[in-house]
Amino acid sequence: MKQLIVYGDPGIRKGAIIEYDDEEVVCFGINRNGEWHGPSQVQLWCTVGDESEFEDYEKRNFVPHFLDVDHVDADEVTVRRERSDLAI
Repeated sequence: MKQLIVYGDPGIRKGAIIEYDDEEVVCFGINRNGEWHGPSQVQLWCTVGDESEFEDYEKRNFVPHFLDVDHVDADEVTVRRERSDLAI
């Protein structure tokens, strides 16, 4: 599990599957920053990881401050699935 900062908006939401640096990951949670104040373009701060790490994310079985951080531009992200299916 790691923190991924995406500069720009590739059109993803929670539950998206993306690929960057030849690695396919699932976006467990996304914080959208910079729409009103801040940087010149939107930044998406995503908590990403393997599908097997989702249970740890749900139970908060990690320390967010100690996750590794990667930075990518929206152009470098390949979107496999834009968002998760709606669960009712």
